[in-house]
Amino acid sequence: MTTAKRLGLTTIALILVGAGAAYYATVMALRTHGWDLTAWRIDVLVLALVAALATLVLLVFWRSLHRSVNSVGRQLQKMADDEQVGLVMIEDNNELAYITRPLNEYLTMLMAKMETLRGENRELHIQSRIASAEKNHTEAIIFSISDAVIVTNRFDELVLANEAAERLLGFKSAPSLRKNIDRIMSDTTLIRLIRETRSHGGNALAKTRKVVEHTIDDKGMPRIFTITLSCVMAVNDEVSGVVAVLHDVTREKEIARMKNEFVSNVSHEFKTPLASIKAYVEMLVDGEARDEDTQKEFYDIIQSETNRLTRLIENILNISRIESGVVKVVKEPLSLTGVVKQMIDVVLPQARAKNQKIVERLAPVYYQVEADHDMIRQAVLNLLSNAIKYTSDGGTITLAVTVDERRDLAVCDITDTGAGIPAEDLPHIFDKFYRVRANSKMAKGTGLGLTLVKHIVETVHGGRLTVTSEAGAGSTFTFELPVLR
Repeated sequence: MTTAKRLGLTTIALILVGAGAAYYATVMALRTHGWDLTAWRIDVLVLALVAALATLVLLVFWRSLHRSVNSVGRQLQKMADDEQVGLVMIEDNNELAYITRPLNEYLTMLMAKMETLRGENRELHIQSRIASAEKNHTEAIIFSISDAVIVTNRFDELVLANEAAERLLGFKSAPSLRKNIDRIMSDTTLIRLIRETRSHGGNALAKTRKVVEHTIDDKGMPRIFTITLSCVMAVNDEVSGVVAVLHDVTREKEIARMKNEFVSNVSHEFKTPLASIKAYVEMLVDGEARDEDTQKEFYDIIQSETNRLTRLIENILNISRIESGVVKVVKEPLSLTGVVKQMIDVVLPQARAKNQKIVERLAPVYYQVEADHDMIRQAVLNLLSNAIKYTSDGGTITLAVTVDERRDLAVCDITDTGAGIPAEDLPHIFDKFYRVRANSKMAKGTGLGLTLVKHIVETVHGGRLTVTSEAGAGSTFTFELPVLR
């Protein structure tokens, strides 16, 4: 039997017992005193007593129930204030026990679910922190890459771009996030490539990664890039975005072009002397040189072409050693004036053969520079030889060595009255294998002499080599070296 039923039966029993006892006591008291009461008066009195007893019982029951309800209410309010679910504590024989028992069962189940949710929330929080750390790590890697990197989502909106991409494509990453790429980039080809990669990425037969070559105008200067485009795939194998990496290959392309030109030029330069040597050797073997004079002429030509080939190989090796940094340099104090005088003595027979005049304007010998003796001799000799070769008979070559004390520089000027250099050729005069076409018939050459001089003066000794020239009016080559104090 439930508590409610027991409580109801007990209440009825108490009312009946109380009413009967009251009725009996009242009747006996009235009869003892000799009262003659009519039936209706007795009934009214009985009903009044019954009502009084019922009210008393109900008042007691209500106060007990009120205390229980208040206790449950306070416990529930404390749970709400503490935001902590617990059990409602009440005695088993209490009037509300039949309500609080299933309530506590429900609260117990609720606490178990809440504990499970707390565990899942902690796990999600840990995973979120790990994902955030990995995201920051990935972004740090992307931002440290020197190549331009652009990441877009499935709607072709920008979600990430490093500083290299900002500089190259002319936008700021922060205000451009979540904006469509056609609103922040002006390169229509790059936009088209990103969209095509995203749209074709969902095709199982299509490649999710491709590499294309594209030229981008960077502040008026065209630069060549290899663009690697890759699809970012979601867990359901759908394309969630595109990553584009732009690698600048302009310098690599230029080096490859220069290498091809170098090989072509070297092959051409080797071919000419080798062809001459081969031809005259074959004529000697075939006996076409029957007299000693003809044989001597053939031998002289073979020797000249062999020396030319040897100089070409030496120049190529010297330039290669200097550019690669493996050349052996022995710097020591030396007089630039002394070196120039020695080289004048070396080329003087060539100048006299062309009836050329050499004018000297040399600073005192005691001014010295710190340099490699053999390399400086080679540089001065190349410049003097060029001046003699490209100056007509009867011309003048002037050598001047001065000291700029304000800048602590020794300056050497070699001026000729020769053919000069056209203005369009001046920017390329120090390039490998470059020869002025207008003057190519005046003398043979490989186009490496001035390149070697520039490397000796600037790369090895930290000096400076310049040229001023006017077609038909001669040229002046000037190099400067720091004065040794």
